[in-house]
Amino acid sequence: MMSDSEEISTFLSKKDFFIPQLSIACVVFGFHENQLHILLLKTKGVQNWLLPVGFVEQEEDIDDAARNILYNRTGVYDIYLEQFRVFGKAKRPTKQSIEDFLAANHSVGIEADWLLKRFVSIGYYALVDFSKVHAKVNEVTLACEWFEIDKLPVLAFDHQEMIEKALETLRFNLDSKVIGTSLLPDVFTMNELQKLYEGILGESLRRNNFQRKMLSLDILERIEKRYTGAPNKAPYLYRFKKN
Repeated sequence: MMSDSEEISTFLSKKDFFIPQLSIACVVFGFHENQLHILLLKTKGVQNWLLPVGFVEQEEDIDDAARNILYNRTGVYDIYLEQFRVFGKAKRPTKQSIEDFLAANHSVGIEADWLLKRFVSIGYYALVDFSKVHAKVNEVTLACEWFEIDKLPVLAFDHQEMIEKALETLRFNLDSKVIGTSLLPDVFTMNELQKLYEGILGESLRRNNFQRKMLSLDILERIEKRYTGAPNKAPYLYRFKKN
């Protein structure tokens, strides 16, 4: 059996297996305990946290590459995924962190020079059911954890900018794409839906106005009241209409 460093070296030597200087970065959103969360990684040799990232194989569709990257980190394949931006500044802050990673994993000089060149990254955002995600680590990952959107640690590379741009896109598409269908359970209360909107928008909303707006969109189906011991105060349960 190969050691971790041998597996890393074997992987790095496959530079011709991937499309050169192209990578994918995924902003994974989850909703838990009325808070929007982001899934982040900590790797050996890199001081700061980062988004799930990976490369594109020569014969692989880009969307499939993104799904495979996410599956390897979440254990979930069938999730809402959307490309939101390409990051291609000439001087993206990547080289030093990659050098640190290679040194920490004893991979300096092992056909890894291709990682130190300029990379263009395709950004995707994913919306997942928090309860279905089983965060995974591998031979180079120390941790894979959720962080609340307003309590993020310092991030490597330009990943803070990626999260900001993904959140802008998520906010813009919030109504038109019914984002909640991937972030909420199948059945939810109006209050839970409002908390989701507030977590994404980063602001408080008036309860009556929000409820009136959501009902006017004709996307919700009311099904029953949630039992709380006080029938007159039990909130109604909703689900999104199938169409």
